[in-house]
Amino acid sequence: MQLSEKLVKEINEIIDDCLADESPYCQSRCPLNIDVQGYVTLIGEGKYREALELIRESTPFPGILGRVCAHPCEEECKRGEIEAALSIKNLKRFAADMADDPKKWDLSTAPATGKKVAIIGAGPAGATAAYDLQKKGHQVEIFESLPVVGGMLRVGIPAYRLPEAVIDQEYSILEKLGVNIHLNTEVGTDVQFESLKEDYDAVFVAVGAHNAVMIPVEGSDLEGVLEGAEFLRKAGLNEEIEIGKKVVVIGGGNVAMDVARTAWRVGAEEIHVACLECRTEMPAHSWEIEDAEEEGIIMHPGWGPHKIDGNKNVESMTFKECSQVFDEDGNFNPEYCEDNLKTIEADNVIFAIGQRADTSFVNDDLSINKVDQITMQSEAENVFGGGDCIGKPLLAVEAMSHGKKAAKSIDRYLNNEDLKKDREREGAYESKLEKELTGEEPVRKRIDMRMLDLEERKSNFKEVELGFNIAEAKGEALRCLECECKECMKECIMLDQYSDSPKELFERVKKDEVDPLVYFSCNMCSQCTIVCPNEFEIKDKFMQLRKVLVKENNGESPIKGHNAIKWHQRLGFSKLFTTTQAATDEEDSK
Repeated sequence: MQLSEKLVKEINEIIDDCLADESPYCQSRCPLNIDVQGYVTLIGEGKYREALELIRESTPFPGILGRVCAHPCEEECKRGEIEAALSIKNLKRFAADMADDPKKWDLSTAPATGKKVAIIGAGPAGATAAYDLQKKGHQVEIFESLPVVGGMLRVGIPAYRLPEAVIDQEYSILEKLGVNIHLNTEVGTDVQFESLKEDYDAVFVAVGAHNAVMIPVEGSDLEGVLEGAEFLRKAGLNEEIEIGKKVVVIGGGNVAMDVARTAWRVGAEEIHVACLECRTEMPAHSWEIEDAEEEGIIMHPGWGPHKIDGNKNVESMTFKECSQVFDEDGNFNPEYCEDNLKTIEADNVIFAIGQRADTSFVNDDLSINKVDQITMQSEAENVFGGGDCIGKPLLAVEAMSHGKKAAKSIDRYLNNEDLKKDREREGAYESKLEKELTGEEPVRKRIDMRMLDLEERKSNFKEVELGFNIAEAKGEALRCLECECKECMKECIMLDQYSDSPKELFERVKKDEVDPLVYFSCNMCSQCTIVCPNEFEIKDKFMQLRKVLVKENNGESPIKGHNAIKWHQRLGFSKLFTTTQAATDEEDSK
């Protein structure tokens, strides 16, 4: 079938702009682009194993993410416009808890390439990259300074949120695939960065933000002043922690909440958290703050550190009211009411105001934080960077996304391929999907996660969130609105029967793979155009295609069933079967 340039152009507009295969908001917002709608639907159908396998197509760590992911996907969930967002993170955990079995893991890899890749850091970025690269057939070796795997997942997130057993089980897939992991090996001390750069075909720097940021406050050199990162590190490694009965934590982020809740578990009885921001602007997630308050943590938003009081040991801390955190230009520029002070008694003051990664082992002539944001490649072509070390500390899911992007780039680099080709939609992006709620959607209350009783949490690191049971998971899965743009398919039986979407149909049209019956089945009602966000004139394309087919068939319809119509038309204009009689006057003509 020979199509005109004009018709091809119009068809291409539908192919390019049809929203039928546009990702749902939740999936596009996910840094790993996990098929959220797909696995939620499978859970609702009771297909837990299939749901888990779908998640594992994007990450080998479903149980980890099902517990600690900050779920940016839920911020975009359309269900949130009705009552509350779908509990996506918790459903992911349910799939992992319900169906994960190491005996059924896919341990296949591509044939060995003979290429070697060194990864510095066994945190979420490094582990994700190691998994993807080993699956591609490259030999991966991880160099980790800690005595355990997990990086900040292990020593930055307390076990009551992410149990050690979950990390160990899911990380075990790396060694099962053949990844060599060197623990207690610090790059810059036990092995030199230059040696890795020379001995390996590629190097991925993925160290986490393990070093605490401190601020110069009077009294910060007193005994009892601690760093939040080091405090959590000791807890994560099950080391002994000495803590007083009264503790003040400085900072308003998620780390500060983890520090405060950990302090409560290791013996502190009265814990205060103070930060510059007002309550509504605290950087910690709202649920983290609520969980901390449930455990008795006392919040002091809008107060900044003035001085730490004491002789040799900490005795109290004085704060000054913070009237402004950022100036009119959005720059960090706190202002204080110096006359409005308050003092809180304390045995310990723990700073949790920020963390940074130590990349001092990298040569001075290489800035690992200046990597290409698409390829993660540094100024040295065989060195890549990702995770906390190339900027600010990241969410676990964001770090994993960096690992996937770096692995893809390294694989292409090792195969002499273009590192930037077709990478527009890696990581989180804005979906072009347009879905308006009708107001007729049923209200279904979000199902809350069951939590460990408060009295059972004290003095231990038992997991607090208990997970969904089958009834809860299925009930929550049913809340999904299954966002998609296929209104035309709902209006047109023909489109629904003969195609997956207008985009898919017209892609086949261009290849001349569509039965002509499809074009002649359209009844030209325009319902598809009326409901289409882009108002595509699909009936017009079908009419033009009909004309092309008739022209190429010597002026006759190519549909065999139309022979009867052809004869009907001939007879209809035949003098033998058609008679006329002129009217004699107006009376007779009526």
